[in-house]
Order: sequence, then C-alpha cells, then structure tokens
Amino acid sequence: MISMTIKVDEDKCIGCGSCESICGKIFDVRGGKAKVKVQKELPCVNQAIQSCPVQAISK
Repeated sequence: MISMTIKVDEDKCIGCGSCESICGKIFDVRGGKAKVKVQKELPCVNQAIQSCPVQAISK
C-alpha cells in the first residue's frame, strides 16, 4: 500500500472553505485555516487540491 500525506500550508491558506465544501470528510476549516481531519485517499481530495485558490493543499 502506498502511503501519502495530505498537507495544508497554513501560511498560504486563506480559510475560504472550498476544500471543506468539496471534501468535508477530509478537510475542516477552524480558526480561519483548513485542517486535515483524517489521512485518507478519496477522489474528492484531488478536487479540493485543484480548487484551492492559493494552492495551499498538497499530497
């Protein structure tokens, strides 16, 4: 099994919530910044990465 880590660069994150609205099982916006709730490969993770307006999400 390939291990991957979803990361949010909190310095870049503007807390817009697009990742949470697209992939709420993985992302949560708290304190104005996106957080990763659980490390799990779901198709919506890639959609969230692509939708981030400041490219703050990577894996």
